[in-house]
Amino acid sequence: MGGVKMRGDIIFALGIMTIIVALVLPMPAFLLDICLALSFAFSVLILMTVLFIEKPLEISAFPTILLVATMIRLALNLASTRLILANGHEGHDAAGHVIEAFGGFVMQDNFVIGIIVFAILTIVNFVVVTKGAGRIAEVAARFSLDAMPGKQMAIDADLSSGLINEDEARTRRSELEQESTFFGAMDGAAKFVRGDAIAGLLIVFINALAGIIIGAAQKGLSIGEAADIYTHLTIGDGLVSQIPALIVSIAAGMLVSKAGVKGSADKAVFSQLSKYPQALGVSSGLLLALGVLPGIPFFPFAVMSGVTGYLAWNTVKNRQKEEVRQVAEQKAIAAKAPVAEEPIAKALAIDTIRLELGYGLLPLVNNPEKGRLTEQIKGLRRQLAEDMGFILPSVRIQDNLQLPANSYVVRIKEIEAGRGEIRPDMLLCMNPSGEGMDLPGEQTREPTFGLPALWLNPEYREEAHFRGYTVVDPATVVTTHITEVIKDNMPDLLSYAETQKLLDELPQSHQKLVADVIPAKITVTGLQRILQNLVSERVSIRDLPTILEGVAEATGFTSNITMITEHVRARLARQLCDQHSNNAGILPLITLSGDWEQAFAESLVGQGEEKQLAMAPTRLQQFIQSVRATYEEMAMRGETPVLLTSPGIRPYVRSIIERFRPQTIIMSQNEIHPRARIKTLAQIG
Repeated sequence: MGGVKMRGDIIFALGIMTIIVALVLPMPAFLLDICLALSFAFSVLILMTVLFIEKPLEISAFPTILLVATMIRLALNLASTRLILANGHEGHDAAGHVIEAFGGFVMQDNFVIGIIVFAILTIVNFVVVTKGAGRIAEVAARFSLDAMPGKQMAIDADLSSGLINEDEARTRRSELEQESTFFGAMDGAAKFVRGDAIAGLLIVFINALAGIIIGAAQKGLSIGEAADIYTHLTIGDGLVSQIPALIVSIAAGMLVSKAGVKGSADKAVFSQLSKYPQALGVSSGLLLALGVLPGIPFFPFAVMSGVTGYLAWNTVKNRQKEEVRQVAEQKAIAAKAPVAEEPIAKALAIDTIRLELGYGLLPLVNNPEKGRLTEQIKGLRRQLAEDMGFILPSVRIQDNLQLPANSYVVRIKEIEAGRGEIRPDMLLCMNPSGEGMDLPGEQTREPTFGLPALWLNPEYREEAHFRGYTVVDPATVVTTHITEVIKDNMPDLLSYAETQKLLDELPQSHQKLVADVIPAKITVTGLQRILQNLVSERVSIRDLPTILEGVAEATGFTSNITMITEHVRARLARQLCDQHSNNAGILPLITLSGDWEQAFAESLVGQGEEKQLAMAPTRLQQFIQSVRATYEEMAMRGETPVLLTSPGIRPYVRSIIERFRPQTIIMSQNEIHPRARIKTLAQIG
């Protein structure tokens, strides 16, 4: 196969070189006849191919084919010009029998008729066909380029919603690129035909004038004889060139005018013309009425009236038969085919993450001008992978007609985890200071954190920015809500399969560490629980090798998952301190008083996995009130400090605080890196 392909390349290259050589070297008359026949055959082949293709992209090499056909005609024009001017005095067959035949058949011994016919063919080709095809290609190229971003967004939306896979999306994008490139190339290729027509006119004029001068001045012919012979040869040569050019121009026009209609040309034309039999019937009546008018010949119009009337009657009859046949086929299929039952196993499949949109929010996905929801969700998955260390499953987007028009729901494993309502044609405005906003709009609550907000018309965007307000588009509102929902539910998303995938995707240099730790010291399930404990407090597990090292160390003295997690957190001390430091690089702290440290330590009962906190409810209520009061004071000062405890009680303090203040970061003294810059702001006493 490779040899055949290479021979084809060589043959094509030799063919192009032959055309170039023909521009320089003379060609005998018999060889010119063969080449002219080849030019006719090539033109007819192009036209027939265009008629039978299903869609324009099936012959995407048409601009190249058009260039080759134009080069062939120009080379043959030059070769025939040499023969006409050199041997024209010998007679009408001086440039070969093909040119002689065309000249004699069309001119009919009258060179004026030949000139007029040649001029009409050239005008039809140059002014009508080529100019129209070029204009269609130009508009198609422009529209194709303008529509490309919207079509690509639609492909991305279908991919995100699961309607197509990656291969289908890649194929569609490739077709989009080919379509825009094809119509752009066709726009330029139309200039080949236009230039060919101009060159044909100039060649005919030069040949006729120069031939008469050469015949009269050098060959001893009279002016009348020279005009007869050289005009005969020149017009014949022009017709032999312009007829193939007209055929190729018609092919180009049919190709670009076919546009998005699928199917061969006959199906596209006849199926659409016969789609409305009433149009054929009215045409038949008008033709008959025109034929009976005084002074107009009745016979031709009556014949055409009968033909169109028969076509209308036949179309109606065939359509009725087709409808009866389709109904019969549907009944037969319904009677034979048993009702296909959906596999029960399919009902067990669930979407890990799903975003359901009311019908009023669909433009956020389908219309790139109203949002970039699909692109933002892709960016969200990449950002969470960088921040938290594992790749989230795809977010499936689907419409839900049961929701209010402007509402959306985020579901984690089919369970509703978040809900909101947005205005797709407006912008959400928030005041960072928490104070009111004096802009015209609709008062609302930001769906993610419940903060006071305002829906603004887009025309007030600049004014809101000028006043220091935060302005976001609806797609960003939804993406932010999805982000927080995912972060709150990360332990549920980190499945056994995801944990195994994280281990498998570690670089080869760390696979020995994986083999030493799993399953010798801990199972994949145990590691999964440790990773879930970490992500539940929004600790990144991207540094998985360090986590595995910490697990290997901790399993030497304990099998308690909680204790192993605490040891791993200590190994991640530098990461934790950096994550929670403020802009100045300082880690702000709030410490527990000695009394509370002792109270929690004394309230722990049980051993190992059975250890739990057993503190009196009144005492717990005092602790909760103290924490709330202290953190409210810090919030008024603009601080977001970390609560520092001793290592032994940190998990139990966390279990209490996460119930009423889940965003609070709690670290133990072992998790403070030696080089961390710390600052104690208050103490809970």
